[in-house]
Amino acid sequence: MKLDAWKQPFFSGKMPACALKGHWVSFSLVDETGSGKAYGGLPYTLYDSTGCQYDGRLNGEGFARLQGFYCGPVVLKFDGLYSGAQAPYYQLRTRVAYELPITELQIRAEQTRFSTKDGRRTEGNPAQSQADRFYQVEVRDLVRHVAHLPPVTPRTHRPQRHALKMMADLGFGPPQPALSGVVLFPNQHSVLEVRPLRALRPMLSIEDSFCALNLYQLALMSTLSYCDFGQQPPKKPIDHVSFPLDPTVGNLFAEKLSLFEDAWRVDPEQVQRFYPLYQEVPYSLRFEILPFDPELYPQNRPALEHEQEHPARLHFFDDEKFGTDTQAFITHHDEIVLIAVRGTASGADALRDANAHQVPFSEGVGNAHEGFYQAYRAMRDFVLHYLDLFHSGQRIVICGHSLGGAIALLLAEGLRRVPGSQYNILLYTYGAPRAADSEFADGASSLIHHRIVNHNDPVPSVPATWMNTTTKLWVPGAVTLFSAPAAGGLLFAAGLVRVGGNPYQHHGEQQHFMPIKLPDGTHSSVLWTPGCESILEAGCNRAVQLHGDMPGRDNLLKQLFQANQHFMTASYIPAAWATLRRWQQTLDSQGPLVTPREFELLDLALETMTRQLRNKNRELERRRPANQRGCGHEHNQALNAEIDRLHTSRRRLESLRWRRLEARDVYGSHAQSSQLQPSLKRWFSHRENRELAQIASIPAPIQSSPLNPQPLDIDSIV
Repeated sequence: MKLDAWKQPFFSGKMPACALKGHWVSFSLVDETGSGKAYGGLPYTLYDSTGCQYDGRLNGEGFARLQGFYCGPVVLKFDGLYSGAQAPYYQLRTRVAYELPITELQIRAEQTRFSTKDGRRTEGNPAQSQADRFYQVEVRDLVRHVAHLPPVTPRTHRPQRHALKMMADLGFGPPQPALSGVVLFPNQHSVLEVRPLRALRPMLSIEDSFCALNLYQLALMSTLSYCDFGQQPPKKPIDHVSFPLDPTVGNLFAEKLSLFEDAWRVDPEQVQRFYPLYQEVPYSLRFEILPFDPELYPQNRPALEHEQEHPARLHFFDDEKFGTDTQAFITHHDEIVLIAVRGTASGADALRDANAHQVPFSEGVGNAHEGFYQAYRAMRDFVLHYLDLFHSGQRIVICGHSLGGAIALLLAEGLRRVPGSQYNILLYTYGAPRAADSEFADGASSLIHHRIVNHNDPVPSVPATWMNTTTKLWVPGAVTLFSAPAAGGLLFAAGLVRVGGNPYQHHGEQQHFMPIKLPDGTHSSVLWTPGCESILEAGCNRAVQLHGDMPGRDNLLKQLFQANQHFMTASYIPAAWATLRRWQQTLDSQGPLVTPREFELLDLALETMTRQLRNKNRELERRRPANQRGCGHEHNQALNAEIDRLHTSRRRLESLRWRRLEARDVYGSHAQSSQLQPSLKRWFSHRENRELAQIASIPAPIQSSPLNPQPLDIDSIV
């Protein structure tokens, strides 16, 4: 023992440091309401100034007292690991990779709640008046291994960390070299307010059926895939990592949601606030970003050089090896593995989009778009490695926008066909182009895929069904098809006919978002399943027209992939939000999904489209030689098939006049959850979600005469 230790600042002049016994210390662990019952019976360890260890248990009120230790401060720790079999803690403690050092203290803190709705610390804990010293502590203050725990939040009454370091410097305290624990001072009662370990996680339905909740939530996650992972340092970390940059994937999941912050940014350029619907969960049930701790995990050690594992390498795919520029992130909790794939974001992406040559889909049947297939193959092993480590029967939810949607489709089907895997996959894509041929689509028919298309987004119209060529050949063809559509016409007959090989074909059930401007100036919107190609092609024609009648060949791709209604934050996210809000209103009012005013306008548009197709069919027939008329030319067959699909679309539209929504249509598997109402209350606390945009509103009925019949193209609806 160092006899001059009493000279150090944290010792009282009345308390010289000597090896005499007879002093006492008492302490309580309490929650934010001042109650210690949550921590009753919890085992603890104290170390005195000579390194002697004292083990004990808190009483039922979270209180303990130690008498007769060597004088000087003591160090309090709650390092006892959980030894029970309760899910999910047992699985996390014993899993094959990155087993977590979950303590009994952590589990108790996860069962407590914040005293404020937003998780901010409060002042004036009722137990503070009973204390000589009051500290606001976190679980990480009291345990040794902290990499799996959230960062520290701001606090007024922080424990005196410098005292712990000074004790170690003087040779006092526990024998472990790591600094851990809270210093308590002798002959005083200390109260430690433990911050609850609660987190927010985006709500996602795990049901097969389409729901407005997933439509909106996965639009946000698809947009987040464009962000960096945000890890600092990004490569070759030494002892710890952080995620300070907002918005990034790591910042959202590892910091904001882990700290119970209601985050809203998923795009660096985002101005409008779009909040996900979050549910409050125990910290261990959040979407996980894995810990980095070279002391615990040999695979984290810097000496491994290029083989070193760290969170960015495990959760974030940014292709360098194959040069495809593909990007995606993956994370999970006990019910869901979430995978989001980035869309077109670079010149390399655009060239890959343009490579419409078909190659065999070797994992299954049919042929796939070569550029998309190469991108999928680049990330396949990354995803399989993660699933080998952390998939334990969860639903795999995959989403992606644009190019990301096409890659997500191939990934979903590829995973579904992994021998012996039995992965249960749910896929949502936004503005995705066609990724494969009709044989692939037939072979993947049992894959649950909800394909979202915004009204005038041109990208779902490419590659055209006749494309099976390399870039040099199809770009001029696309210019011919899209550059000069007749005003009000649907001149896409060539796009309905293949030239060699199986045609490109969309997979999944289309959900089409259609904004509507009614004759009185009212704006509304309808999400429906038209089931025909005409609307897609009309939207593509209109989008190209908006950029000029004759786009140059070199900028056609840019024109298509940068059309305003293809962007996520400008288009798909607002449309998804509008649908969710409108469906919430419809559920509350028990009204129909489509009002009579909206139905009449849309039905007129579909009737006009049908008439245009019939006129085009007759025109093509007249142009054929007399001796070939009536022989069922493939162009006529394609147009007749599309006319039949338009009839089906009109029947589907009519059915929406009578359909009444159920809670599952809006919230999926969360419809009956006890978490739904608290989550909605949190979501509606933001003014953006209370103030309805006109497009999300249900138009009021008009008692005057019905709409006058008028010639109406689908393009003229907006």
